[in-house]
Amino acid sequence: MHFNDLPLTERLLIARRGTAYFAQRLAELTDDDLDGDSLLDEWTRKHVVAHVAYNAAALCRLMDWAATGIETPMYESPEQRSQEIKQGATLSAAALRNLFDHTVARLDERWRHLPATAWDADVRTAQGRTVPAAETAWMRTREVWIHAVDLDNGARFGDFPDVVLDSLLADIVGMWRTKDLGADLVLHIDGRAPLAIGEGCDAREVRGAPAAVVRWAAGRGAIGLTADGEVPQSPPWL
Repeated sequence: MHFNDLPLTERLLIARRGTAYFAQRLAELTDDDLDGDSLLDEWTRKHVVAHVAYNAAALCRLMDWAATGIETPMYESPEQRSQEIKQGATLSAAALRNLFDHTVARLDERWRHLPATAWDADVRTAQGRTVPAAETAWMRTREVWIHAVDLDNGARFGDFPDVVLDSLLADIVGMWRTKDLGADLVLHIDGRAPLAIGEGCDAREVRGAPAAVVRWAAGRGAIGLTADGEVPQSPPWL
């Protein structure tokens, strides 16, 4: 089952659980820890927190769009988004924590008060996809669960709900196929039938538990995986 097949109330609950999971990992970091490296190249933990905070603010704009019918893009431009994160990473630890708390509360307020009929209203993602406003639950779920791991202080893909792991894998594989990437990959996930990405010859096989395969597929490293030889680098998906 994909995340978006769940009732909206369950989707929002999982998004909120992911937010709480991220918040707990953030709370465990000292102010000095926030200046340390994250799992993302060239990003400190402050960059990750700023990104997650400003993502909530951007989703608030989509909620406003759905509620009013007035087009309100997530970001003015890719450059504005990048600059926002860069500036956010220069904030003091206290200011950054306050920014996270404030934007999280704003998004939750928008979700709680959006009229039922507005959840089907079309909005547009930063990548240019037209989606119903209800898609923001998955957009936020993906951000908070994955970026909790990127804080690199104990969060694990193994902590994710099964439906989040399955949905992430479906999205990643779908993106690889759209971009014609990884056609020779075959994923052998414990307890499941082999998953061939394409119809390429000389298949490269990657084997492991669901959480380990999804971690690798999402570009967060090959931990607990096996292959015939070295585990290949996963194709990009975003």
